[in-house]
Amino acid sequence: MKVIPTSIPDMVLLEPKIFGDERGFFLETYSEKVLAAAGIPQRFIQDNQSYSKQNVLRGLHYQIRHPQGKLIRVVEGEIFDVGVDLRKGSPTFGKWHGALLSAENKHMLWIPPGFAHGFSVLSAGAHVLYKVTDVYSPEHERTILWSDPTLKIDWKIKGEPIISAKDAAGQLFSAAPVFE
Repeated sequence: MKVIPTSIPDMVLLEPKIFGDERGFFLETYSEKVLAAAGIPQRFIQDNQSYSKQNVLRGLHYQIRHPQGKLIRVVEGEIFDVGVDLRKGSPTFGKWHGALLSAENKHMLWIPPGFAHGFSVLSAGAHVLYKVTDVYSPEHERTILWSDPTLKIDWKIKGEPIISAKDAAGQLFSAAPVFE
């Protein structure tokens, strides 16, 4: 697996080796040993899948307790996936990095604990699979407003995003609780 650094050192893009022929392809999507060698020693406890239509924007979500690291990949469609560093002592605090993840490129994005996460759907629809390092804890979940003027995230979508009521009511980055 090729490890591609991002603008935030703890966040990495992973490009798996793809073995293909006229019948199709094979790739390894998870190897504890390979991820540990890539600097991702965390244990994953759950796999999740979501489906969203074009222009759906989900996020920016995080948990103030039970922070989740996420390993994200797309098996159908294309998304623009974003992580925002919420670790107050980090040199990249308040910075974001985004990556195109698709069924075609088969890349995966590692977003460590202590980050907010969100994505926008660029294709007609997208099936997103992700592994998490901790339990979902709804009482500790927080949302930063997707359109926060300080973060200035370019979500790469054309037209108006389709967002949930929860995401529309997200806090501004400046008022959001962060990780000390």
